[in-house]
Amino acid sequence: MGVVVPGTKSVLSPSRIVIFALLAVISVIFMYPFYFMAITSMRSSSQYELGHGFSFASWSQLFQSVPVGKEMLNSLLVCVVAIAIILCLSSTAGFALAKAHFRGHAFVFLGIVGGMMIPVQSIIIPEYVNFVHVHLINNYLGAILVYVAVGTPFATFLMTTYFRGVPEELVDAGLCDGLGYAGVFRRIALPMARPALATVVVLQFIPIWNDLLIGLLFLQEPNVRTFTVGLGVLASSRVVNVPSLMAGSLLSTIPAAFVYVVFQRYLVTGLTLGSAK
Repeated sequence: MGVVVPGTKSVLSPSRIVIFALLAVISVIFMYPFYFMAITSMRSSSQYELGHGFSFASWSQLFQSVPVGKEMLNSLLVCVVAIAIILCLSSTAGFALAKAHFRGHAFVFLGIVGGMMIPVQSIIIPEYVNFVHVHLINNYLGAILVYVAVGTPFATFLMTTYFRGVPEELVDAGLCDGLGYAGVFRRIALPMARPALATVVVLQFIPIWNDLLIGLLFLQEPNVRTFTVGLGVLASSRVVNVPSLMAGSLLSTIPAAFVYVVFQRYLVTGLTLGSAK
């Protein structure tokens, strides 16, 4: 027998109650790491070993050991520039593959999809050797180019799928008005693709911001080091201050969470629109 919620016409059936209970349990499991980081960051090293107490000493030591502001600005610079390039490349390529119908576009699209299947670990060493020869190690541009190369295939696939959902009548009307494909893309297709563009921003920002491998290889000098790499260096010291490391980890989640909260209303729309045409 279902439970009637006062003021509503819906009935909570036993199956829904079970689903809500499972979702609540899953939510607790996923939120526990953040709880652990928050509690641990509010203790000193001695308090952490004892398992109780409250102190801001770990936060003070974090800012003394790591140039937090500089490294977070480095991370933000790399993320913003890389995502801007990815958006430009993926949106133009996606529109061309979806609407231009040039000769061989299917093979080009297949090649882009194939690029999604190449793990970054398999190309990182050749890229590093090549960038050493052109002096792009410890240079923002080197890391940005690697992030662009890794992120563009999936972003192009997503944008192509989205633009396929744009009615052909709109494109034909724009062409008949003399806009050309460039005008149709700029004035019609691109404004309609805001949910997809926001989805690309979220799905690219989070992995780039949290990345350690590429940053550790291509941004080794302290003046260009990203915040994640700074935390990695802090964790590799001979004596690891766990509360300070948890404070840094908690601080590192704020930008990614902020971007997700800002763009989350577009996320589902951007992933689903264009796929059901």
